[in-house]
Amino acid sequence: MIPAPLDPVARLTLCGSLSLHPSPLGAAMHLAGYAALGLPFTYVPFAVTDLAGAIVGMRALGVRGFGISMPYKQAVMPLLDAIDPAAAAIGAVNTVVNDGSHLTGHNTDASGAVRAFEEIRPLAGARVLLLGAGGAAKAVAHGFSERGARVTIANRDRARAAALAAATGARAAAGLDEANRAGNYDAVVNATSMGMDDVEAASPIPESALHPELLVMDIVYKPIATELVRAAQRKGATVIHGGRMLLHQAARQFELYTGHDAPLAAMESALLAQIGAPSPSP
Repeated sequence: MIPAPLDPVARLTLCGSLSLHPSPLGAAMHLAGYAALGLPFTYVPFAVTDLAGAIVGMRALGVRGFGISMPYKQAVMPLLDAIDPAAAAIGAVNTVVNDGSHLTGHNTDASGAVRAFEEIRPLAGARVLLLGAGGAAKAVAHGFSERGARVTIANRDRARAAALAAATGARAAAGLDEANRAGNYDAVVNATSMGMDDVEAASPIPESALHPELLVMDIVYKPIATELVRAAQRKGATVIHGGRMLLHQAARQFELYTGHDAPLAAMESALLAQIGAPSPSP
C-alpha cells in the first residue's frame, strides 16, 4: 500500500513581518534560508495599521515569529509578555518570538551590527566614531559598547548624543563636525540617513578624512554603494556596506525562529538579488 502523502500545510510554520510598508527583503532572505535547510517554514510580510490586533492574531494563529519595522518598534513592547534584556536596554523591539502564546521581544539590530563589524576585526578596544543618535544608532551603540568598543557618538542634536552616550558608557562629541576627524579613529559607522535614496546622496564624512587604515561601516543599504562607501573604496579603506548588518540581523531572527544556524550564503545571495551586489572601487 502506498502511504498517503503528508499534508505540508498541516506542518507549515508561519513567520513574517509587521510594517506599514512591507518590504520584500526580509521574505527573500528568510525563504532562501528555509529552502537551503529544507525547513517547513514560510514567511509573509504583512501591511499592518492595527498593531494590537496583529499581535492578538499572532497568539491565536500560532505564528512563530514576526519582524517588526518602524514605527512599531516601541509601540509593540507593552503588547508582549517579556522583553529580552538587550532589547529593553535599547528601548526597541524588531523581533517577536512566539513560544506557546508567550511572546518575547528581541532586538537583532544590535547583534546584526556586531556580527557585521566583527567579520573584519574584534570590537574590544576599537576606537569607533558613531554618527547618529536615532533608533539604529542606539542599537549600534549598545551592541558595540557591550563588546568593549570605545565609542564616540556624534549627532546634529548634541543632547541626543549625550543621552545615548550616558546610557551606553560612550562619549558624546560636540557635533557632527567630529566627522572631519574620522581619521583619528579605528573605525567609523554611519547610522544616519545620509546617503540613502531620496534623502541625501552626500557622504556624512569628507573624503579627505578617510585613509587606508580606517574601517568604514555604513548601515544604509539603499543604495548598497553609498557615496561614503565609494569614497572609502577610493581611499583604500576597509568597507562594510549596509547589506551586511541587514543580513546578520535577519540571520539572528532566523536562528530565534528555527533553532538552526542561519545559512548565510543562501540568505546573502537572496538579499543581493534584491538590492544589488556591492559596486567595485571606481
